[in-house]
Order: sequence, then structure tokens, then C-alpha cells
Amino acid sequence: MTPEAKLELTPSQTVGPFFHDALLAEDRSKLVPPEHPESIRIEGTICDGVGEVVPDAMVEIWQANRAGRYNDPADDREDLPLDENFSGFGRSKTVDGGRFSFTTVKPGPVPGPDGRMQAPHIMLSVFARGLLKRVVTRIYFPDEGEANAADPLLSSIEDPELRETLIAHDEGGILRFDIHLQGEKQTAFFEFQR
Repeated sequence: MTPEAKLELTPSQTVGPFFHDALLAEDRSKLVPPEHPESIRIEGTICDGVGEVVPDAMVEIWQANRAGRYNDPADDREDLPLDENFSGFGRSKTVDGGRFSFTTVKPGPVPGPDGRMQAPHIMLSVFARGLLKRVVTRIYFPDEGEANAADPLLSSIEDPELRETLIAHDEGGILRFDIHLQGEKQTAFFEFQR
């Protein structure tokens, strides 16, 4: 290429579905072993705007430990224990008709950017064909009604039906969290923040 040559813009590419070749070789869906005394299982399905399952997506989660501390150098709160065996990061591919799952622990509450406490939650990102960037949402817990009502981010969603898309449903020991990328049942998505 000569110095005078001008590079042309190319069309945008979607973020998927090539995860299986590089990012999903290692199973990272179990943040703790299933026999861990405080393990919880989260399962869900990813659907597109017309309700069809997305069979080739990738889901990542990031969360604090049970004490509410992240395994991250930025979280330097020494008054809370750091569990060095718990990274707080997980990755799952969708299988069997768009299903994903994680085995983890329920995180403790964490302070928000303004210092106010946030309800226990798990941050979740979806990467899929048709998306130009990942979408980011949160999973809140159904047994945290009071904390959920006081959570600054969750309570900022005025539409109660949209707010409800962020609360997992207890199905007899499994927390169900379905994700709808678009359409009538669209899940609430956010700009990335901790």
C-alpha cells in the first residue's frame, strides 16, 4: 500500500456468532462447584425480537462475592473479605435451543457510584449475531424485595413491567432469567457500569 492510499470504511460487523472458535473452548459456567453449600443455579433462554431462540449467543456474568466485594484491584475495601477462589466472572454459550446456565453464589450488596448501597445483583452481558455491541443488563433476586425497591438503578426504571424483566423467578431452587433482545417482552438493558 502506498502512503497516498486511503483506507475506506468497511461495514459494521455483528459481535457473533464466532465465539465457539475462541472464547468458549473452556467451560466457565460454574463459578463454584454445584456441591458448594451456598451454590445457586441460574438458567435462562435468549430470544430475539419475534420470540425465536438465539442458539449461538454467548453470555457473560460479573458479580461480587457473598460479602459484596469484587475480585478486582479497583475494589480495595479491606473491611470485606476477598475470596481468592471466587473470580466473580463466568461465561456460558447458549445450547439446546438458546439456553444458558450458571452455578454461582448469591452476591452481597455493593455500593453504587454515588455511595448508596445497591441490592444484590449480577451483571450480565449478551453477545449475539445481529448485535453491533454487547447488551448489558442485571439479574436481581426475587427474595430481596426491600433491597430491590431501594436499589438506585432498579428503582429508576419507572415502568413496572420493564423493571420486572430484571428480577429472576424462583422455580423450585433454580433461578430463571430469560432475556428478550427486542420486542414486546424486551429486557431492560443499560450502559455498562458496576
